[in-house]
Amino acid sequence: MKKILLSLLLVSITLFSFAKKNKNKFVEIVTNKGTIKIEVFADVEQHAKNFLKLAADGFYDSLLFHRVIPGFMIQGGDPTSKNAVNGGMLGNGGDAEHMIPAEFRLPTYYHKKGALAAARTNNPEKASSSCQFYVVVGKTYSDADITGMETKTGVKYSEQARKDYKTVGGTPFLDGAYTVFGQVVSGQEVVDAIAVVPADGNNRPKENVIILSVKVKKH
Repeated sequence: MKKILLSLLLVSITLFSFAKKNKNKFVEIVTNKGTIKIEVFADVEQHAKNFLKLAADGFYDSLLFHRVIPGFMIQGGDPTSKNAVNGGMLGNGGDAEHMIPAEFRLPTYYHKKGALAAARTNNPEKASSSCQFYVVVGKTYSDADITGMETKTGVKYSEQARKDYKTVGGTPFLDGAYTVFGQVVSGQEVVDAIAVVPADGNNRPKENVIILSVKVKKH
């Protein structure tokens, strides 16, 4: 009996340690336009680990949101955007040798408004950039729109995803193509404001939108 109790205790401790180790973390992206707080999903393991390490190392500090598209998303994390000349073309920075394998977690995580996802090149494996990310603005869609996307992409949307895409909005056509690994929990109004900053023909803001810091928080 004592051996059984001891085994159960060890299992409980192991499960508790695993849950604690894999608990979602939060980050605050502080910009010159305001602060965005994001929950980073621990069960999208490689993306979460990579993003949190870069944040803790100060990698994102002083980079730009270099690409903004109203009704779509804002993108940042290009290391070449630090101290970039005005009007210069950005978006090609990152370590091509250390791309992150795709980690789609459908139907749990999807591109609803406020989703944090990894940017990528047009590679067949759909592997993610080693550092660049975007936050979804998106728009709302009808049932017919969503059904049409299911037919085109082969992705089956859950009832909750359908509801969110019809009421909250998002970019459902990106599901199954780009990895979602977090969600805005506060500051979506800052994301929306950044998305409509006047931009040039390459969607780079004419006025720099600076990521002052990305801070990892306990909650």
